[in-house]
Amino acid sequence: MKAPLDSALIVSPEQHAAALQWLALLHEQPSAADQARFSRWLRADPAHAEAYAQAQVIWELSEEPASKLAAEDSAALDALLSKMDAPSRRLWPHWTAALAMAASVVMAVGIGLGWQPQRWIDDMGADYVTGPGLVRTVTLADDSQVTLDADSAIAVDFSRGERHVRLRRGAAFFQVTHTGQPFVVDAKQGETRVLGTQFEVRLQPDGARVTVLSGRVGVKAGADLPQQTLTAGQRVTYDAIHTAPPQPVDSESQLAWRQGWLNYYRTPLAEVIDDLGRYYPGRIVVLNDRLAAKTVSGSFPSKDPAAVLAALKSVVGFEQYEALGRVIVIR
Repeated sequence: MKAPLDSALIVSPEQHAAALQWLALLHEQPSAADQARFSRWLRADPAHAEAYAQAQVIWELSEEPASKLAAEDSAALDALLSKMDAPSRRLWPHWTAALAMAASVVMAVGIGLGWQPQRWIDDMGADYVTGPGLVRTVTLADDSQVTLDADSAIAVDFSRGERHVRLRRGAAFFQVTHTGQPFVVDAKQGETRVLGTQFEVRLQPDGARVTVLSGRVGVKAGADLPQQTLTAGQRVTYDAIHTAPPQPVDSESQLAWRQGWLNYYRTPLAEVIDDLGRYYPGRIVVLNDRLAAKTVSGSFPSKDPAAVLAALKSVVGFEQYEALGRVIVIR
């Protein structure tokens, strides 16, 4: 294994990008001319050799999650092209998973937030959006207030006699004004219907999680499925076919992200990293499944992802690698 990415040599984002492009080319079938050009580039500056060594580390560490990320990005891009009436095509027709990851990192240099077509789709259909690290409160036309967690998006439709808000990405906390019209939050296939006032809806990989601070809400996994009623201090999760029974929860603590704190009690590290990723301007990837399943308890400031990772590293114990200021690999 090569040394961690902590050399004293300063490598610019442009040099990182060039190194990843060379790495991608050399993993294909480079010509003799390509190999000669690479050799000249490598010898031209000591920082080039350092950038290439770092690119190799990222390449080796990224092979496992690369296939998943590349598949997600490719599917999202196909959906985006379909929405734009462009010919559908696969983004990665012949690349290996590792090459796809390297290309994602290369494009992250120019795009800033990373090559994530799904974000474009979410944002194109949204009325309110927050970027990584930004929490925002908006007032809707009915005077209801919605606080969007970092890296979140909602679409609002107040028509046909009902008030609908679709959670397109991330999480949102709702304080609903009673007008006589139903207020419904749609997330994945399910819905949360307001019977009270203050609650959070947070997207999950296969559904959503609903936490009630005050009042009551009705939650169901689909339009034709049974409804669970939640009251203050309760939480449920649902997927495409099932709504779990309500569970007691310290809702004030769990919703403290509105005040800049992320609180956890025996929470899998994977979930903590997923939350933290909304406050980091790039991607954080956990390679080790056993590590991801380890549980964490604690209270962390959401505004400083680097400090949180350092605290988690000291408690849980893991190796951490970083490149371009946009990709963190944990294993």
